[in-house]
Amino acid sequence: MSAWHTNANRLRIVKIKETKQENPRVKTLTFEEKTCLEATPGQFVMIWIPSLDEIPMSISCVSTGGVSISVEKVGQATEALHRMKKGDLIGVRGPFGNGFSMTKKGNILIVGGGTGLIPLTFLGEQLADLDVKMTFLTGAKTKTELLFLDRIKSVVQKARGGMIVTTDDGSYGTKGIVTQPTEDLLKKEKFDMIYACGPEPMMHKMFSLAETYDAPLEVSLERLMRCAIGICGSCVLGDFRVCVDGPVFTKEQLRQVKEEFGRFRLDFDGKRVKL
Repeated sequence: MSAWHTNANRLRIVKIKETKQENPRVKTLTFEEKTCLEATPGQFVMIWIPSLDEIPMSISCVSTGGVSISVEKVGQATEALHRMKKGDLIGVRGPFGNGFSMTKKGNILIVGGGTGLIPLTFLGEQLADLDVKMTFLTGAKTKTELLFLDRIKSVVQKARGGMIVTTDDGSYGTKGIVTQPTEDLLKKEKFDMIYACGPEPMMHKMFSLAETYDAPLEVSLERLMRCAIGICGSCVLGDFRVCVDGPVFTKEQLRQVKEEFGRFRLDFDGKRVKL
């Protein structure tokens, strides 16, 4: 049943239980809310900042301690969330959308860039409890922008896997972009599933690699979202509405929108703009 017909679409007011500064630009806010505890990796929520705005946010963790969102400071609304502290109130709708499939066994590759690590770390923690071997690739522009390194290290240890870190400037791990070691791995190893999230040019490269090496792929995409229930059309990608048909898409679905994917998105006025 869709969120439109359930309690998920109703705005609920929640109190921030805990905050944590992850890096200079990303802050995690944790709250308790029963419906959101049912969220799966890759789903998102709409967060209402009183008297300001409502914006979509990926879920970064669901645990007995509550539900967490990790917020990158990029504009007025996210700056307001960064100023919030324990005890402050926000509104939440969701969870919305289709999350990642859960590959229950086999060889798994997870590739994340920048804040793409927010849903992927949540996914990795869930997969680590299954019968999988996991390789986790994480990249950022520089060392200070890397996310959740300790959480990812714990995940790969539990999943009998490995971890590769890249930074554009070489300040941590291997110098370069995260898709390069991805291609190196695909040349010599078969994976039962690849999960990816990051800037769309990176996702487009991951799609190309999956096609070249005949590998299964799921990616999480970001688009302008206003309603989260498929009505407003602001997140349209080809025949898909990212908020309800995604935000996670398979390689086969991306093939249907390859004229737009990685090339264009809609702006606030509904006009196509180049990525």
